[in-house]
Amino acid sequence: MPKMKTNRSAAKRIKKTATGKLKRHKSMHSHILTKKSPKRRRNLRKATLIARSDVKNLKVMLPN
Repeated sequence: MPKMKTNRSAAKRIKKTATGKLKRHKSMHSHILTKKSPKRRRNLRKATLIARSDVKNLKVMLPN
C-alpha cells in the first residue's frame, strides 16, 4: 500500500489546532477594501474554524 499524499493546496491554507480542529483564514480581504466597513475589514483579519460539513473531506486531504 503506497503512502497517502497530502493535498498541497489544502496544506498551505489550513492548519490543525492542538485539539485537532481545522483553522482557516477568511476570504475577501485582498483587494477592493474601500467599500468595506472598518468593522468588516477588522473581522476578516481573524482566522476561523472550518465548517463541520467540510471537515470530513479535508481530513482526507490532510492525512498527517
